[in-house]
Amino acid sequence: MSPDPISINDNGAWCWFQDERAVVDPVANTLLVGSVAAPEGPGGESRGGNIEIAVLDLATGQSTVHVLHRKLEPDDHDAPALLIRPDGRYLAMYAKHKTDNVSRWRISTQPHDASEWGAEQCFDWTELADGRGATYSNLHRLDSESRVYNFVRAINDDPTMMVSEDDGTTWSFGGKLFTRPKVGYVNGYTRYFGNGTDRIDLITTDHHPRDFNNSIYHGFIRDNALHDGQGQVVSKPLLGSAGINQSSLSTVFQAGTELDGDVLTHGWTVDLRGQGPQLAAIISCRANDVNGALEREQVLDVDDHRLLYARFDGTRWQLHPLAAAGPALLPHEQDYTGLGAVDPYDLDRVYISAPVDPRTGDATAHYEIYAGRTRDGGATWEWEAVTANSRVNNLRPIVPPGDAGVHAVCWFRGTMRSSQAYETEVVVLSR
Repeated sequence: MSPDPISINDNGAWCWFQDERAVVDPVANTLLVGSVAAPEGPGGESRGGNIEIAVLDLATGQSTVHVLHRKLEPDDHDAPALLIRPDGRYLAMYAKHKTDNVSRWRISTQPHDASEWGAEQCFDWTELADGRGATYSNLHRLDSESRVYNFVRAINDDPTMMVSEDDGTTWSFGGKLFTRPKVGYVNGYTRYFGNGTDRIDLITTDHHPRDFNNSIYHGFIRDNALHDGQGQVVSKPLLGSAGINQSSLSTVFQAGTELDGDVLTHGWTVDLRGQGPQLAAIISCRANDVNGALEREQVLDVDDHRLLYARFDGTRWQLHPLAAAGPALLPHEQDYTGLGAVDPYDLDRVYISAPVDPRTGDATAHYEIYAGRTRDGGATWEWEAVTANSRVNNLRPIVPPGDAGVHAVCWFRGTMRSSQAYETEVVVLSR
């Protein structure tokens, strides 16, 4: 890796329930990273809310920023999901944060070139979602079906599907993954991993961790059916489904689990990657939060979060402590952490953002990025500091897929006051 990160966008951030937020295009030898600009950053109000894609030339180190939508909304939840179509053109999908009922998309006009895009198209959820808004975009193509899925939080704030039979040119409603009586804000936060061929794995919560003492569940989509982790069909046909309760899936993390003497509650999904039958996931949770362990308890003083590493061998999950994640990142979001990412080409390697050095347990002045490696399936970890003595926070790392021969780590650094107010830049370390 180069000794210092390269800044590729001076104003940008992302949430973590859109994917892929960053991809490597092996044909163009470029890295594409989607983000949302904030009015507090460079460009001010005239740029705030721009949906942007930064393109890094991996050979030269030069980068260019392209705008997909000007002044959509200054909110990191609006970050675009990216997909490289079989014809080489890029598909970008994005949505507001429940402030309207629209999923939007654009397709690049030329293969392997993000400089020009076709007109923005819209899918209107108003009638389907009863005007409750749409949020998030997650794009996954299955070659065996010649179909692209987009997973959106929409109807009843449940994980909901759009499908395309023409690689994103047009879309139709695909049904719902999950549904249940809503508790608090939303129903289930889901992370997805698609193998690109015939299967999309997912991990999901019950509700928002501030409203419910979440467990976390695993299942997968294959052959127009939703399966639990052991391969038993729990919903078929999937397309057009009214949705099932996610507790029908296999449990990865049970709220109240005790690990190394710590009682862990209020789980949240952070990342999911896979290689063959194996999966690796990062989960965040609260540790020893006795006062806040009850369902729907509104507690704003959570000061000890943990990151967990979960490994699936194709049959069962093993759960291990990964690192201390410190207190809440934001005072009004008691379950926000700096997050982490699994290397899509090496499930034994992770990157985390934390205000606690995992090598020593000492608190640091700001959130730093650390690289971790396990040699025993996650039971123990060796750590290396990627950043140190930073003057600002380093948050929400991503390891972009697309080319096994390219290893890059992206994150954003700066000051974050909320999902709608931040002064952060997007940086990349690559080799």
